[in-house]
Amino acid sequence: MGLAENKKIARDLLACFTAGDVAGALDMMTDDATWWIAGKPGQLPVVGTHDKQQIARVFHGMLGQLRNGLRMTVKGAIAEGDQVALEVVSHGELRNGRVYDQEYHMLITIRDGKISAVREYLDTQHVYATWFQP
Repeated sequence: MGLAENKKIARDLLACFTAGDVAGALDMMTDDATWWIAGKPGQLPVVGTHDKQQIARVFHGMLGQLRNGLRMTVKGAIAEGDQVALEVVSHGELRNGRVYDQEYHMLITIRDGKISAVREYLDTQHVYATWFQP
């Protein structure tokens, strides 16, 4: 696949989240895909490496706590070889009234037209304050 096609695949993944289409996002991933979320083990339950089934549970859990889904906007994309680096922002309102405004850097690896790995860097303090703080 070319660089433009790889960027499109990466952007389409985030479009699935904005549409609330977890199944569509998962269909874009290889069966052996991994999704790593930045953070120290033990500090937040979502950090670390997840296989496809585990990340599906994370996605469904998040969407279940949001009033109107999570709008994700790509601010920039750079592709080289089989990898795409994205700068992304998101916005969502939780059912408890908290607002999740996150900034991310994602490194997405593509193999044979599907996403085989994601490395997600984000503000873990904001994750804790929004999703996990009592």
